[in-house]
Amino acid sequence: MATLWFLFQLAKDLLHPTSEEEKRSHKKKRLVQSPNSYFMDVKCPGCYKITTVFSHAQTVVLCVGCSTVLCQPTGGKARLTEGTILHTLPRRQPLVL
Repeated sequence: MATLWFLFQLAKDLLHPTSEEEKRSHKKKRLVQSPNSYFMDVKCPGCYKITTVFSHAQTVVLCVGCSTVLCQPTGGKARLTEGTILHTLPRRQPLVL
C-alpha cells in the first residue's frame, strides 16, 4: 500500500499570525511568549512629578511629592485616577544568550 499525503489548506496561517491575533491570544500561547503587563510613567495632576507605575499594581500608588493617589488596584490592571497623564514605557527586548 502506498501512503497518500494530502495537502490541506488551513483556515488561518499559524506561522504568521496578525498582530491582533497575537494580542488576543494567551500570553503563553503566542508564537513568542510575552507578558501582558507593562510599566508606565504617570504624571501627577497636582505637582507634575513623574512616577513609574506597574500596569498590574496590587497596592495603591501615591505621588512622591504631594501624596495624591495615582492609581488604585482592581482585580487585574490598576485603575488610574482622573486627571493623571499616562505615558507607557517601551518594552525591553529579552536578552538572547
